[in-house]
Amino acid sequence: MKITGVICEYNPFHSGHALQLKKARELSGEDCALVCVMGGNFVQRGEPALVSKHVRAAMAAGGGADLVLELPVPWAVASAQRFAAGGVALLDGLGADCISFGAECPDPQRLRGLARLLLTPECDELVRAGLATGISYAAARERAAAKLAGEDALLLREPNNILAVEYLKAMERRGSAMTALPVERAFAGHDGESRGDWAGASHIRALAASGGEYARFMPPEAAELLRRELEAGRTPDPERLDAMMMLTLRTMTPEAYQRLPDAGEGLWTRLARFAATETTVKAVLDGVKTKRYAYARLRRMVLAALLGITAEAQTGEPPYLRVLALGERGREALREIKARTHLPLITKPAAAKLLPESAGAVFALEARAGDIYALTFQNPAERRGGAEWATSPAVL
Repeated sequence: MKITGVICEYNPFHSGHALQLKKARELSGEDCALVCVMGGNFVQRGEPALVSKHVRAAMAAGGGADLVLELPVPWAVASAQRFAAGGVALLDGLGADCISFGAECPDPQRLRGLARLLLTPECDELVRAGLATGISYAAARERAAAKLAGEDALLLREPNNILAVEYLKAMERRGSAMTALPVERAFAGHDGESRGDWAGASHIRALAASGGEYARFMPPEAAELLRRELEAGRTPDPERLDAMMMLTLRTMTPEAYQRLPDAGEGLWTRLARFAATETTVKAVLDGVKTKRYAYARLRRMVLAALLGITAEAQTGEPPYLRVLALGERGREALREIKARTHLPLITKPAAAKLLPESAGAVFALEARAGDIYALTFQNPAERRGGAEWATSPAVL
């Protein structure tokens, strides 16, 4: 069985995602297994997901995925580079033959060529020179790419191309043998408005938050799952989350601030100073932000503080495979993966208790993140803890 992997968040799963999975299967062969590696209850933008990972995994399994595995939280809420590296490591670790991803540019050779240029010492030198002028990393990288790649540097202005290039960079670093299968993303912008019956996840989240009509942008089964979660109050309350983050920041020691991911260059001291006086996370981040630091980077630092994630926790590679949902071919895909992988495979939460110490520490962070996520729910009756140790994979 050929295994094609997809790294994703599905926040939430929508019709564009279903189309990408359909095209990935067409590119791979109808008898392939589509295995999704999905971020959990908190996502790479430094925010809680709209609905839980178990619900989103069930959406994906109902929308074309054969198997949904979890990208552990230290990598799920990291920079684009670490997020991509963690996902690629898991796909390589389970023995995937191909990786498919959405991109505004569907040409794998152009994307791979740009990825290779960004890995050269010449590019590193140009990026460092740009950073020395006070511009952001993204701006310095694009400026460096423009000198080395010409017009292809413009690809880095599109969000899905950026992640696609990061996947390919991670593959180059590892010497991965996976084949890249880009699927053109042409139906709606990543953060834009709707286009016909297509909309990106951010637009759907905005509709869900405002009571708008989101169902036409999602497969019916996924829309129904989202409706149930919204009605049950199992979605994050931004004010509760804000208060939890501010409590964490106000009570952290200087040593804890220094251990946060991406807290170098004196950034942690600015964060601590504004957290001591401001009243909301937005006010803190507005105070800390400069043109050098992207808002998403600062938001991830605050989220890492809340979840107890240190810079050390984001080193290395994800140490296990955890099943969140199985589709129609899921069991066959699991048998194939078991024959290929060297990583521990968790199909029931209790198996996490048998993990080696270092892997168990990662799962403990995941359990902590799950409990914190539940505490943000709109409905007080749904804020119970311990879900990580009690929720089995969804089987469709």
